Amino acid sequence: MAILAIDAGTTGVTALVVSDQGEILSRGYREFPQHFPNPGWVEHEPEEIWQATLAATEQALSGTQSKVAAIGITNQRETAVVWNRQTLVSPTKAIVWQDRRTADLTEELNKINNGDWIRFRTGLKLDPYFTSSKFLWWKKNLPAVWAGVESGEYALGTIDSYLCARISGGALHITDATNASRTQLMNLETCNWDPELLAAFGIPISALPTIVPNWGNFGPSDPKHFLGLEIPITGMAGDQQAALFGQCGFEVGDSKSTYGTGAFILTNTGTEIKHSEHGLLATMAYLTPIGEKVYAIEGSVFVAGAAVQWLRDSLGMIQKSAEVEELALSSGSSHGVTFVPALTGLGAPYWDPQARGTLMGLTRGSDRGAIAYATLEGIAFQVKAVLDAMQQDLGTKLKGLRVDGGAAANDLLMQMQSDSIDTAVIRAKNLESTGFGAALLAGLGIGIFKSVAELTKLNPAAKTFHPEKDRSREYSRWQKAVEMIQQFEN
Repeated sequence: MAILAIDAGTTGVTALVVSDQGEILSRGYREFPQHFPNPGWVEHEPEEIWQATLAATEQALSGTQSKVAAIGITNQRETAVVWNRQTLVSPTKAIVWQDRRTADLTEELNKINNGDWIRFRTGLKLDPYFTSSKFLWWKKNLPAVWAGVESGEYALGTIDSYLCARISGGALHITDATNASRTQLMNLETCNWDPELLAAFGIPISALPTIVPNWGNFGPSDPKHFLGLEIPITGMAGDQQAALFGQCGFEVGDSKSTYGTGAFILTNTGTEIKHSEHGLLATMAYLTPIGEKVYAIEGSVFVAGAAVQWLRDSLGMIQKSAEVEELALSSGSSHGVTFVPALTGLGAPYWDPQARGTLMGLTRGSDRGAIAYATLEGIAFQVKAVLDAMQQDLGTKLKGLRVDGGAAANDLLMQMQSDSIDTAVIRAKNLESTGFGAALLAGLGIGIFKSVAELTKLNPAAKTFHPEKDRSREYSRWQKAVEMIQQFEN
């Protein structure tokens, strides 16, 4: 038996067919367009995500003869989607997690956030990053759409719930606890939609999906809508929680960083909700079918791999993202160039939606290689800032950082990361830990895997990076650059 894992990321959809031994048998991938209608706005067309899902799935299934027994879903979190419950057509584009249009709304909501109750209820700061303010933006700016939401014609959700609706032909309107925890509408202790939060953001509970555990039998795909297949959906998780699961981060203190469009660092805190005093987030790690709640502390870097894409697409410095390592090595150093990749604001631990990217320290001698090197350093330093805050919150030193995601294949970046945090960086055998984690969850849900403990040997380390160079001077310079851009905007 095999498992189909669908990983709906920010720029494309990956589909994996994974064996009951944890081997990836085949894969498919399809990009979908990004839409930037205004400065700071980022949108996706839901139908384009769905078509990319079908194409990637078809490609993956064509690469193996194995019989698929279950479907696992993982997805870009926080992105807001609305769709017609009958036709499954979306009346407006999805607002992506990177979108900053709701900065003014979150500032307004701070007036009712006495004692920071929203953060203590949800684990999340008031920030445009989360889904709640995106729903509120529709309410305030698209009255025709919102009328459909209130009448029951339209459903609200995140990408996981949208894909479940499409795969099931509209039969399912569900979300898992990890995705629900990122909407800023779920009570982190109860794992239920919170009436006071719904009232604060003006969201009708009738429009929201039912919250389910991270594995179990949630319902079958509809063959008329999903490539002729009738297969149960048995596992779901937000992409970063799926990656922690795929990295087998089941023990308290296990930490991972996924380098995709952004960089996302999670540490397992077990049954304890750890409210950060240093700008990080408390979140679900997973919810079991019998109601066991496992939590994590998280730091989110909004731009990681996207900074390399910016060098490629906007500056034309490279033709392919993988070329950035060779270009950076050709220079051997940043030669004093510092890059803060705040291209969509600054995430943890700064939480500054108005910050903008900055390239500093340029001279006539600065070349493409120096800028590429500074870009990789900027990515590593953002992750270090999060990990420093995380260690302060937890009161313990990091015991190693497990890494995955496309940019984790970059040896220079991983070496920079190890140098800057002064500890081992452990690269997984399977860099697609997000999709792999969705497959593990689905395998538990269908009974292919009998317990979490059974999964621990399925994604071993492929390479470990150890500190080789003191980068404290460069990091200090980078911190000063962060301070300067925050002063500049004010």
